[in-house]
Amino acid sequence: MGRSFAWLVVLGLLAAHPAQAADTVRIVVPYVPAGTADIMARLIAPELQGRIGVNVIVENRGGAGGAIGNEIAARAATDGSTLLLANMASHVLGPALRPPTVYDQTTAFEPIARIGAVPLLLAIRPQIPAKTLTELIAWGKTAPKFSYGSAGSGTAMNVAGEMLNAAGGLKAQHVPYRGAAPALNDLIGGHIDFVVADVTFLLPSVRANTIRPIAIYANERSPLVPDVPTAKELGHQEMTIENWYGVFVPAKTPAALVNRLNADIVRAMKQPDVNARFAAEGADLVGNTPAQFASFVKDEIERWSRVVKLAGARPD
Repeated sequence: MGRSFAWLVVLGLLAAHPAQAADTVRIVVPYVPAGTADIMARLIAPELQGRIGVNVIVENRGGAGGAIGNEIAARAATDGSTLLLANMASHVLGPALRPPTVYDQTTAFEPIARIGAVPLLLAIRPQIPAKTLTELIAWGKTAPKFSYGSAGSGTAMNVAGEMLNAAGGLKAQHVPYRGAAPALNDLIGGHIDFVVADVTFLLPSVRANTIRPIAIYANERSPLVPDVPTAKELGHQEMTIENWYGVFVPAKTPAALVNRLNADIVRAMKQPDVNARFAAEGADLVGNTPAQFASFVKDEIERWSRVVKLAGARPD
């Protein structure tokens, strides 16, 4: 009771709200359940709850490439009761493709901490005869229908698919879904030809031989699929993209609360069990200060705004 009461008092004082502070902290995930963002939020939530003494829940608000969850978090109170666990796709790529109209993505959030990064894996349905990236490109050029799925327009999956189109001179049709899970289901079912998603998310299906891995969009091979070459190794330098994940709060959240949340989240990430689970998910733990993360996000927004245009990704 003491820790919980103390934390609520801190929230109330820092936010300068006369009303009683909320007794629950929610982590908004701008995707449907079962994706990497959801997994990371559920790893952090119990550790964070133990540190702040307040119930911490995960709230999935998927749709529109992350824009729905982003808007909910942007409009939330600045008392620390709402966190946003976003990734590069929802926080940078989506807004670059379809800029929000009700808030400014560059100023609507206070970065708390970058918590990890995961490489993307290109995988195809096993009925396709291709075994290599070169063979896939050749097959895609002659196939009567060629398509790929993503978690929505402007997501990393969408941009990565368009990167393959640009690199291989292909015209694969983009099929957007409400999340990575339904896209994967349709890949396994043979309704689409490939996806490019977080390696950890695709790994169970790779191991079950229900999809075939072709290439990693990274500078180095992943220890989770060491036999899968990088696209860079295969001569496609431009096919590199890392899906990072981080925690944000609404803009104008008091600096003292931002720093407190950063310290609690970084400590939670350093717990051996959390660290081990992140490693098992193929994520490189990062952990940094709010200022460092803010600088990183600013650079990412500038960089990927240019890349999105060059890759030819567009809203559907």
